[in-house]
Formats: sequence, C-alpha cells, structure tokens
Amino acid sequence: MEIKQIGVIGAGQMGSGIAQVAAQAGYSVVMMDASDSQLDKGIERIQKNLDRSVEKGRISVEKKVEILERIGTTSKIEVVAADSDIVIEAIIENIKVKSEVFRELDVHCPSHTILASNTSSLPITEIAAVTKRPEKVIGMHFMNPVPVMKLVEVIRGLATSDDVFHTVHDLAVQMGKQPVEVQDFPGFVSNRVLMPMINEAIYTVYEGVATPEAVDQVMKLGMNHPMGPLTLADFIGLDTCLYIMETLYEGFADSKYRPCPLLRKYVKAGWLGRKSGRGFYVYE
Repeated sequence: MEIKQIGVIGAGQMGSGIAQVAAQAGYSVVMMDASDSQLDKGIERIQKNLDRSVEKGRISVEKKVEILERIGTTSKIEVVAADSDIVIEAIIENIKVKSEVFRELDVHCPSHTILASNTSSLPITEIAAVTKRPEKVIGMHFMNPVPVMKLVEVIRGLATSDDVFHTVHDLAVQMGKQPVEVQDFPGFVSNRVLMPMINEAIYTVYEGVATPEAVDQVMKLGMNHPMGPLTLADFIGLDTCLYIMETLYEGFADSKYRPCPLLRKYVKAGWLGRKSGRGFYVYE
C-alpha cells in the first residue's frame, strides 16, 4: 500500500504533533477537529515548533513554509476521510468516543483506507470491531511530545493484516520514528510498565514514605531517569494517569494495578498537573 495523504483526527497536542511530523516527512495532511478554535491552536502550535527549528538552524524558513502548506484543516469528518490513505485518530482516551469516530470513518473512508488509533491503552480489537474493515485497523501510539520522541508502538489488533502492519511500520520510519511491534493487551508495553511505577511513586507519598521532591530525586539520581515519576505524572496529566490505571485494573482484574487513593483524590480536586496549574507540584 502506498501512503500519499494522511488524515489526523484531533488538533490537540498529540494530533497537531502527528500532523507536523507527517508534513515534515513530505505527506499531504488534513487535520480535523470539531472545534475551529482548537484547529487554530493546533496550527499555532505547529508554527511555534517550526519557528524553534528555524531558530536552531535545523530547517530553513522556506522549508517551514513548505511544511505548513502541506497541512490543511477541516471540521468535517467526511472531508478528512475523503482522500486519505490512512487516518490517525488522536482524540480523548475514551472507548465510546473513539468507537463512534471509527464507525463514522468506516462509512466515509474509501475501502483501501487504513484506520489507526493513537490510543495509549485501549484495545485496538474492540475499536476495530465497530468497523467493517477490522483487518485495516491498527494502533499507532506516538509519545508526547510527538516531534521530539522517537518511539511509536505499532499495535496489531486480532484481525490486523500483515500488509497493514508493514505499511504502518514503514510509515512510522518515513516519519522519522522508531516503530516497535506490540500485541493488543491493556496498556501495551509503555503504559503497562510506566503507569504502575508512577502509581507506586504516588503510594510512597500517600503512605508518608517521602515527599514528591524526594521521590523524584531518588529516581533521577539513583536510577538515572531524566525526569522523576511525579514530575512526569504532572506532565502527562493526573486524570490521564488515573484513566490508564483504571484501564489496566479493569483489563487484567489484578489488584497490583489498583489506582492509589491519593491519585483519585487529586483528580477529584481538579489537581491535574501542569495543565491545571497544580498536581504534585505547583506551576505558575
């Protein structure tokens, strides 16, 4: 399969990042979001990222203009679906919302179009089941921030064909990423390993073992992590961390994935991390 045009559903941090790296790789991109203001913010975010690349001498001004010209926007799902060879969904981490989007994409996309989800923990097989093309549904889990992070987890659903897997694997390489094949289990590899570590770090604060600063210092200085787990949790968003832990807990029915009560408490209080101005740390 040859990929010429890429559709992206969602103009948030992940969606705009995916649109940017796709355009940088030379693909025509249509980025869709139901909110016009979110589309404007997405394009603005891409422009700022490219401006930084120009300042650092990584790309020329002419190259920046070329990249931006490859990105179109729309608020209509039928427009993003019409001519795309692959559509990558990057919206809220909610199985009902994602399934509805895939159901609509299945109706509006040409028969050859691959449907990919940037989900960080939800089952690809379940998402694929709402379509009439489960063999063409796959996971492409990019890391945040997308323009910087190299990894893409490529997740096969139960019915994903070999042709689709290899096409998406090669697409990730063309986008400058390092694809890693992962099977369809809750949390895949990245979040199945990362989130319980973050959850356990929260437990150490909850049980009074150490302060957030101390926990992060131990992991940075003792384990050579570039960022402590609680700083990382604030960066990801504590609501997102809780949602993924709940997905793991429900998916495996194993008590080791039980979310820490302190994590639930912070989310209920609206202390979501950087995006809300307060989590385990306070942000000005």
